[in-house]
Amino acid sequence: MSTFSDTILAHKYLNKDIGEKSWDDVARRVSREVIGVLSSYNLPSTIGTYINAKPQDIEQLVYEAIRDKKFIPGGRYLYAAGRKVSQVQNCLLLTVEDTRHAWADLARRSIEGLSTGAGIGVVYSKIRPKGSKISGMGGQATGPIALMQMINELGRHIQQGGSRRSALWAGLHWNHPDVYEFITLKDWLPEVRQLKEADFNFPAPMDGTNISVILDDAFFSAYHNGDHVQHVLAHDVYWKVIKRMLKTGEPGFSIDTGVNAGEHLRNACTEVTSYDDNDICNIASINLARVETLDEFRKLVDIGALFLTCGTLYSALPYAEVGETRTKNRRLGLGLMGMHEWLLVRGKRYEEDSELAAWLEVYAESTDLAHYFQDELGISRSVKTRSIAPTGTISIIAETTSGIEPLFCTAFKRRYLKGDTWHYQYVIDATAQRIIERGVDPESIEDAYSLANDIERRVAFQHFVQQYVDHGISSTINLPAWGSEWNNSLTIQPFGDMLMKYLPGLRGVTVYPDGARGGQPLNAVAYAEAKEHVGVEFIEYGNENACVGGVCGI
Repeated sequence: MSTFSDTILAHKYLNKDIGEKSWDDVARRVSREVIGVLSSYNLPSTIGTYINAKPQDIEQLVYEAIRDKKFIPGGRYLYAAGRKVSQVQNCLLLTVEDTRHAWADLARRSIEGLSTGAGIGVVYSKIRPKGSKISGMGGQATGPIALMQMINELGRHIQQGGSRRSALWAGLHWNHPDVYEFITLKDWLPEVRQLKEADFNFPAPMDGTNISVILDDAFFSAYHNGDHVQHVLAHDVYWKVIKRMLKTGEPGFSIDTGVNAGEHLRNACTEVTSYDDNDICNIASINLARVETLDEFRKLVDIGALFLTCGTLYSALPYAEVGETRTKNRRLGLGLMGMHEWLLVRGKRYEEDSELAAWLEVYAESTDLAHYFQDELGISRSVKTRSIAPTGTISIIAETTSGIEPLFCTAFKRRYLKGDTWHYQYVIDATAQRIIERGVDPESIEDAYSLANDIERRVAFQHFVQQYVDHGISSTINLPAWGSEWNNSLTIQPFGDMLMKYLPGLRGVTVYPDGARGGQPLNAVAYAEAKEHVGVEFIEYGNENACVGGVCGI
């Protein structure tokens, strides 16, 4: 592993209480714990469509796939498998009714979920608008945004696993009366922004929560040919969001149309969707960058479907109500990472590709593969099986590109939290380094920064991959800073028109203009600068630096 990957592994995933020292130790623990549930079932002599293995050999196959970084379970699996509270699934998908009891119950579910490592996504659209009359107690309703802010503050003070910031998402439908306040909810005052830039922990409204405006079939109908009132509303909301996206990065859009109509509940990173309150996501990823052949990929899809099915039987519950929904839906989130590296090593651009499409057709077999395993186990079938998560720290462990994201940049500075102190390291992207070692000029490598000047290619690629994914894709489209040549008041109309072409075929869109938030975790730096400081960990004191280990060099 690179120095940075080893730092992340040691900080986030090694179980030091049992003496773990290496990635191999983690692979052994996770495969043993999760696949161990099969011992309670009467299985046939062989199991699996492509692996076709004896039940007693499954654990070894899973271990080898994890050890070789070809298949990597989600971070909750890596951290929590084998711990006393073995809650290895990820985020809760929640909604809230418009009653005092429901508000209090959402706080209870949020606390129980966050404190066991689950992020939360909440749709607030059922809550009556701000200023509505409350007939029972008198007075006026505070509206959904007040509750969002309460949940944001819960997340501020609950660190998951003792070191991970709580992951939160809030959604509100486009036609909710409070949507305009929602759209501008994170427009912080200049004074707050300055304090935030000086100290990332400085509290700001909704700073721990990603927010999205939810678009449904009614929105697209109103936007294109609705009656006058709804048509005007749809256009007004859409273009206000587009302007905020280009300036600040938020809100994004969540889209639930056609066969997915009504499936608007989301996890914190928005790649898993559901109709049902108290659902939970369950994720792992295949690392395309480490897979040599299509036959090998088929076996890994088989392994992934089995592993995540076992996870639905192994994982502890954040609270009891989750169990009923999980049994009903048994949602799996088998994802992919290393997609851009897969393209790069084949000399391909970041765009729709026929060879990749053939691999994605195999990926789409995960539903049938999961149903086969579930039938053999005598349990409910998964309603959906594929989602592509952002794979932040696990793609660092895998040393490849994250999810479907392009390589972020050749070199960058990455900030991360240890305890209550922010640290950072200079990082040379592992994929970029491998390509550079082959003699490629660092300045010529296509990445998120260069693609920020070709935004439609990013959106079109996500649209292409979404055809093979039955949940959603978490992908953040990097944009140039607001006010620059490629992102300014003159680009609002072209961007919005372009995006509208693709939106009905997407499940969500998120963008991030460079520098839109003070204290952003990743910042591009020159390759030469990063190369000089690789392996040095710094403590961040506002805008000052202090070396933790190694030679500072500055």
